[in-house]
Amino acid sequence: MCPSVTPDELREALNNGDPTLIDVRTPAEFREVHVRGAQNVPLDRLKPERFRDHRGPLYVVCKSGSRSAKAGEQLQSAGVEQVRTVDGGTEACVRAGVEVVRGQKTMSLERQVRIAAGSLVVLGVLLGWLVHPGFYGLSAFVGAGLVFAGVTDTCGMGMLLARCPWNQASGCDGPSCDGPACDGPSRDGANKTAA
Repeated sequence: MCPSVTPDELREALNNGDPTLIDVRTPAEFREVHVRGAQNVPLDRLKPERFRDHRGPLYVVCKSGSRSAKAGEQLQSAGVEQVRTVDGGTEACVRAGVEVVRGQKTMSLERQVRIAAGSLVVLGVLLGWLVHPGFYGLSAFVGAGLVFAGVTDTCGMGMLLARCPWNQASGCDGPSCDGPACDGPSRDGANKTAA
């Protein structure tokens, strides 16, 4: 399990130097609000081996902590040392008064999953009732997927939605997925920034 830090500890690290902080949320979520100085490296595009030569602490943050925990485990498995996740994610950082950058508001990935799953369940029931009972299987499939997501903490629908065009963004303040931040730190361990 990856060690974690509180938002207050992150603030102290940010105030005392220039630590590497990666935000593993989608570009659209990152654009809405992110901790100042964070690089956007979405979880589905994270290449842990590119961080293998990183020196010093590597902080990982997401919305509330789930995705950053997965990213932290991937980074540790790839041999990256000194990985730290941020307890409670960006939401906790905002509540704790850590300096953030705010941009265009976007719908959270979690909310998109709820809307999509609910819509598919309703569609399955309506088609099963009006067209053919076999369509009830769609509702059962979505329900089974939600159970699987809850048990494994892995959401296939969320991963698919994260790749949709409306969840991509360009022109973020700081490096985005369109820039070199996705390549991880440079060979000397320094942060890369977008041109």
